Amino acid sequence: MGSRTATSTITVVDQYCDAYRDLFPEVRTFENFKHLHAGMLSDIKRKSLPEIAKAVGLHDAQPLQNFLTNSPWSVEDLQNRRLELTLLMLEGRSFKLVIDETGDKKKGKHTDYVARQYIGNLGKVDNGIVSVNAYGVLGDLTFPLIFLIYKPRKRLEVGGAYKTKPQLAVEIIEALLKLGFNFDLVLADSLYGESPTFIAVLSKHKKHYLLAIRSNHREFSLPDQETKYSVWQEFERKFSDGKSEKRYIQQINESESRLITYWRITTDPNNLPKNQTWYVKTDLKSDMAVKLGNLYGFRNWVEYAFKQGKNELGWADFRLTNYQQIEKWWELVMSAYFLVSLQAQARNKLESESKNETISPQISIEPADFSNHIWWDFSLGWKSTLNNLRLIIQPYIFWNLIKPWLAVFVNTNFQLGFQKLMKIMNQFQGYITVDSG
Repeated sequence: MGSRTATSTITVVDQYCDAYRDLFPEVRTFENFKHLHAGMLSDIKRKSLPEIAKAVGLHDAQPLQNFLTNSPWSVEDLQNRRLELTLLMLEGRSFKLVIDETGDKKKGKHTDYVARQYIGNLGKVDNGIVSVNAYGVLGDLTFPLIFLIYKPRKRLEVGGAYKTKPQLAVEIIEALLKLGFNFDLVLADSLYGESPTFIAVLSKHKKHYLLAIRSNHREFSLPDQETKYSVWQEFERKFSDGKSEKRYIQQINESESRLITYWRITTDPNNLPKNQTWYVKTDLKSDMAVKLGNLYGFRNWVEYAFKQGKNELGWADFRLTNYQQIEKWWELVMSAYFLVSLQAQARNKLESESKNETISPQISIEPADFSNHIWWDFSLGWKSTLNNLRLIIQPYIFWNLIKPWLAVFVNTNFQLGFQKLMKIMNQFQGYITVDSG
């Protein structure tokens, strides 16, 4: 007798997860894999296992807990499959690689690699956990690549080797190159911009870079030479939503003989406000000031967008202490993020084909069954795609949440069941009504 078919969730989730089916031989394990994707993509406020369990119709969170703690699936296999699918999506196209660290506050001392350290999200030293992340940018599309945990010296296991964040970033870059990823520019903040090891690896592989540096960076003033500034150039900083603002850029220590150039970018060249002035170094040609300004601003936007996306999917919502289990959770978040990226890429492709008139202008590129919803977002990009996916998922979540109270409503306490049902319906007002007119 053959094994049963895995329970369905939402078509878009099921179709995506089918690409990983062979990594989960047991049907129940594969079902938990799908349930976690559906829960992470939903708009429930906190992506804890109990909340996800309720949203996907499970009696309790134990199956999801077992999936993360006891199930023998390989996080490495899952990541490798996701990266294979990413290469297929890219179709050989080059992209911009962004290296960034993500830190989240965590209480206590029992979670692996949690320590008092600088938490970028908070902008200060606090108790938390930090990882170094790489993600790609193709036009207005962001997609996840690789993450590595940062292990503070005081939390290293016996015999463990300490690695700095730039060293972890080097490992990520070497791994991506080995897999065949083609990136033409690397963007990162000052921690990496001031690391000789990091820059040496980029130079070795002939990868261009645009890296932040501190305002007091020692290379601004060479021995026996005063710092020289070129004339400010005004440019339009273009944002992903089509808006633009005036920015100013100038070169520092202008010299035709130097392969590396230094720049500062600001919103106000007269006052140089601290939080609105950036210093960068690059090996790109020095006659592209305006392009440099937009490229670096692009890094800031993408950093914000990626962190926001991970927050939407529950990157820091785990209640686990063992890193092997946390790593599984993070890889599932990356997988859910990639699902959205794939859908965003598909929308971009349809839009491009429509403009090239391979699709009749009279035919909407958005699915008619869903895009009639009053909250459907027709703009392109990762965030709008997530919004639309949530609209598609909401009836499934809504039904799973009301099922237990329908039983109360019908079989036991009419008043209690009705009150709970109305409370849930109020939470989902606007999501469960599709204007088909």
